[in-house]
Amino acid sequence: MPDDPAGRIVVVLDLDGVTDKAGLMDRCARDLALPDWFGRNWDALADCLADPALWPEGSEERGLLVVVRGWRTYARTRPEEWQVAEEIFAEATDRGPGLFVTLGLGASSERPPDQPG
Repeated sequence: MPDDPAGRIVVVLDLDGVTDKAGLMDRCARDLALPDWFGRNWDALADCLADPALWPEGSEERGLLVVVRGWRTYARTRPEEWQVAEEIFAEATDRGPGLFVTLGLGASSERPPDQPG
């Protein structure tokens, strides 16, 4: 798990290989350790992200940083769905202190980086 200079708990949401909404929801359930009752829909994802009681232990006090990696293929194959996902991530970040969702930089393993280094 990566370190966060601000001291927040870091969780990686790995979307490598995800190409549809069902795959995204499955990865969210797995990587964010969402409860069994997670409905695997946009509203349920927004609700779970907004509920600090569902965050990893210590996150309510320290904050939670969700790093989304491997997202480019999904964004390219399902741009409308990806736009909704981005909106949910942004709204969750804006709802209050403690949660920050960021898109991991870097290239997909399928293509060389856009920038040198």
